[in-house]
Amino acid sequence: MRLVIARCSVDYAGRLAAHLPPALRLLIVKADGSVLVHSDGGSYKPLNWMSPPCRLTETRAGGGAEWVVTGRSGETLTVHIEEFVSDMSFPLGEDPGLVKDGVEAHLQELLAAQIHLLGEGWRLVRREYPTPIGPVDLMCRDSVGASVAVEVKRRGEIDGVEQLSRYLDLLNRDPLLAPVQGVLAAQEIRPQARTLARDRGIRCVSLDYDAMRGADDRAGRLF
Repeated sequence: MRLVIARCSVDYAGRLAAHLPPALRLLIVKADGSVLVHSDGGSYKPLNWMSPPCRLTETRAGGGAEWVVTGRSGETLTVHIEEFVSDMSFPLGEDPGLVKDGVEAHLQELLAAQIHLLGEGWRLVRREYPTPIGPVDLMCRDSVGASVAVEVKRRGEIDGVEQLSRYLDLLNRDPLLAPVQGVLAAQEIRPQARTLARDRGIRCVSLDYDAMRGADDRAGRLF
């Protein structure tokens, strides 16, 4: 991970155009290729960012630099750095991943046992399907045999869509799996997450935890 504190301005060009005027900001370049621009307040989320896969080109000029980050669809994030205050890199090593809370872990378990809730004729291939950046909650095949990666959340937010998008980028590079579709399954899905998911071609499914848990209890009493 590279952490840069610099006085900079930022311009995004893609489906929309956005501009951040010059200010002192934190720039993060992560090992997965993502680039994030943070301020020192206002929100835990970045002011602007580029998700992987993307390409960063850096051109130095005097005491500053210009970063041009190009995304998969040709969109660009251009960072005009006037002055570097700090520029450090740290290898963080492999992360074990997020440990889900009890409800989220149980949701994944219940959905794996009731995979028909996603569609008739669906079958589960594997839970915690491994990828180089972490496991996909459920890998499935739909009624026509196509691969589907399912991310299970208690609350579906933009971060969950971004996480699933990164998994899909990697999985679709495997000719034995591609094309892989994505499903974000959650008890509650925020409107912003639904909008981003629709833009990424990801299907959203709302889960009724109480009904799924009740169905599981009734099934258990039959044996």
